[in-house]
Amino acid sequence: MTDIIAKDSNGAELKDGDSVTLIKDLKVKGTSETLKRGTLVKNIRLTGKAGEIECSTKQVRGLVLKTEFLKKA
Repeated sequence: MTDIIAKDSNGAELKDGDSVTLIKDLKVKGTSETLKRGTLVKNIRLTGKAGEIECSTKQVRGLVLKTEFLKKA
């Protein structure tokens, strides 16, 4: 099995436990919440997919975000 490398919008490699910042306002499906640009998300977890990470914010728990909308903090 090859290791999947997740990269942010700038091409920086992401690892478990990193902090990231949103670069775009994102609407969360299934809720009325919108995560604003500049929101800091701490302690991310990598999924088995290269373009996705798991995280939790103050508003939403168990969130999966696409790495194209993130930059490493």
